[in-house]
Amino acid sequence: MTAEVISIPRASLHEQVAHRLRQMLVEGRIAPGAKLNERELSELLQVSRTPLREAIKMLAAEGLVELLPNRGAIAVSLSEADVLNTFEVMAGLEGLSGEMAAQRITDVELAEIQAMQFEMMAAYTRRDLSAYYTLNARIHSAINAAAKNPVLSTVYNQVNARLQALRFRSNQDGEKWKRALKEHEQMIEALAARDGAAMRDVLLAHLRNKRDVVLEQLREAQAQRGNAA
Repeated sequence: MTAEVISIPRASLHEQVAHRLRQMLVEGRIAPGAKLNERELSELLQVSRTPLREAIKMLAAEGLVELLPNRGAIAVSLSEADVLNTFEVMAGLEGLSGEMAAQRITDVELAEIQAMQFEMMAAYTRRDLSAYYTLNARIHSAINAAAKNPVLSTVYNQVNARLQALRFRSNQDGEKWKRALKEHEQMIEALAARDGAAMRDVLLAHLRNKRDVVLEQLREAQAQRGNAA
């Protein structure tokens, strides 16, 4: 018996490519400021350049990639001012999202978030940062979805895309990672209590702490480049 060949729809293919590229950008396998080499990426991902270019356009729309005339696609590199401004907006969106979610979340949605929290804690125990971050992002997205405001979700996703790589790297310090996990436990408690004010406060604190870690990492990287010059 011969195996049946199942073709992948073109739209599905470039979305799959975008997912893999997004993960590479978030996890730093494509460094901030680096050029996306189409030939190398086509070989690595085993796709033609057409779906690759469509995927890159998707990531550019999300703010993860910048398309420059005569230079191609560059992985976005945020300045300190960019980070401050973006986290300032993101904190407001997270706080509002959390407050509304606590008021509107269903029992089913809460159970799903609690289940993801248990999975995330297991990833933390294994020190599996990639799995931890994936679950972390799903939890934040689920909280945002529980707010049941499509306009808020659209803006949230656009702003959050700019910070994904920075949020991933902010958990690479052991003590700061432990603190972030504790903050997530407080989020689940506030959601379960349907306490909008508490949920808003913990999310605002969570984002402030993330911002401070990211700024510390940026300044350390700048100092290292200065010493190497």
